[in-house]
Amino acid sequence: MDGTALLRWGRTCVDGLADRREEINALNVFPIPDADTGTNLLATMRAAVAAVDRQASTASAALSVHEVAAAMATGATIGARGNSGIILSQVLRGIAEAVRHGPLTAATLRTALRRASALVREALSVPIEGTILTVLDCAAASAAACPDDSLADVALAAADGAAKALGDTPSQLGVLREAGVVDAGARGLVVLLDSLVSITLGEVPARPEYTPREPVTVRVAEPTVSETDTATPQYEVMYLLTDTGSEQLAQLRARLTELGDSVVIVGDGAHSWSAHVHCADAGAAVEAGIAAGTLSGIRIESFAGPHAETPSGHLVTPATLDTEKAPAGPADRGILAVAAGAGAGALFEDAGAVVLGADGAVSAAALLAAIRAMPNREVLVLPNGALPAHDLVAVGVAARDAHRDVLLLPSASMVQGLAALAVHDRGRIAVDDAFAMSEAAATTRWGSLRAAPERALTMVGTCAAGDGLGLVGHDVVVIDHDVRAAGLTLLDRMLSFGGELVTLLMGAAAPDGLAEELAAHIGESFPGVEVTVYSGGQHGDLVQIGVE
Repeated sequence: MDGTALLRWGRTCVDGLADRREEINALNVFPIPDADTGTNLLATMRAAVAAVDRQASTASAALSVHEVAAAMATGATIGARGNSGIILSQVLRGIAEAVRHGPLTAATLRTALRRASALVREALSVPIEGTILTVLDCAAASAAACPDDSLADVALAAADGAAKALGDTPSQLGVLREAGVVDAGARGLVVLLDSLVSITLGEVPARPEYTPREPVTVRVAEPTVSETDTATPQYEVMYLLTDTGSEQLAQLRARLTELGDSVVIVGDGAHSWSAHVHCADAGAAVEAGIAAGTLSGIRIESFAGPHAETPSGHLVTPATLDTEKAPAGPADRGILAVAAGAGAGALFEDAGAVVLGADGAVSAAALLAAIRAMPNREVLVLPNGALPAHDLVAVGVAARDAHRDVLLLPSASMVQGLAALAVHDRGRIAVDDAFAMSEAAATTRWGSLRAAPERALTMVGTCAAGDGLGLVGHDVVVIDHDVRAAGLTLLDRMLSFGGELVTLLMGAAAPDGLAEELAAHIGESFPGVEVTVYSGGQHGDLVQIGVE
């Protein structure tokens, strides 16, 4: 099989999983009876095929079989849904590694299945027999034992071996036997192998309908925590990791195993890793990821779905959970603001915020520690552009627990943070207060004046070291050899859309007289606009400008 044929197999897998989704969902009782294995496998395979389509759209020639397989492995790792989706990504990675130097043949299929089996066992912290793990082993063994040398014959042997092993899973795993079902993930694997048979042999093997003996009731245990045991897993936590290494991944695996079960950590064979755990403390699981590398694609799902029941028989719905968590009495609320410069820090403190200094780089771990040090039950955070969005999401998830609600507000600069803090009202409920502050930040246009540290190419041309750069948001819109002239032009650009109040937050390296010159220009060119000047003392920006 070449790249075109392998992609056709991927599309056939998508169709097969779509046809069998409800059947596979109905079989799903292990490790959590949440009836989504078929949906997760389908979503993961769609992500794999979509990754190939994106790569093909920019390629000048047809993709090789290895390029297709590698794109599918990466797409599945990044888009993996659930425990089963992560395992599927390793099957695709096994194929990608096997076809690195040539097409998919009988020999490389044997290699691919053997490698996939090894990757899956390496990924699982606690391998459980009677699952997709066992069935994948049997598929690899059947392919290896096949005496024929055609790809179609070896594919059929693997599929038949997997189907036989699938039928044996209830005898190997008690929870399957009690529910009268085969393993759901393993059923999905048989669909993938049967799809390969259909591509290579031209016909689809006949398989029985795998249906539950009786409906399976999804029950979620109420969390109970003592000094000697851990809470029943209530969340499925998944995220992507980059900028990590083997030592950090080993530490992450150990930590996630302490927090919960169904721990799986896999890679795409390149630079991306995907982690999965079922646990009671979703925040701690995310925090462990922060310590291991750069996080993105964080997904947290509660097992207490709309039809879940507690052992006592009470129906649990999102509305019920929210009501049970709702606080009584007045809110105990604090504001945490990230600020660079002594002057800016004093401004935020004077307005009632606790300040995390940002004169150096602020890490996600430092922000998380500062939030946890806050004594308040409700914490509103003004990050003021100190961290990228994916880090803020991770910090927010990790910081929330049963005793603290944390809301990170969309302030991308200190001038936006000041605008938000100006409308803070402790008398409102947290959601209303956060909304008003977020709206104030969002409606404040912000920019900055900087001196270029070196020659560089910007979106409006090339600058030389020492040139004045005017930015609106994060985009350079003005370049001028004269820093002061760049500041005046930047003001003209920002106020051309209107404005009633301009805030100038002056940096530590701002030239003498610059504040007066900028304020005078506003008074002359835009009469009626109010100007407020503060000494921020921040490094980097000569001036931060806010327009409200």
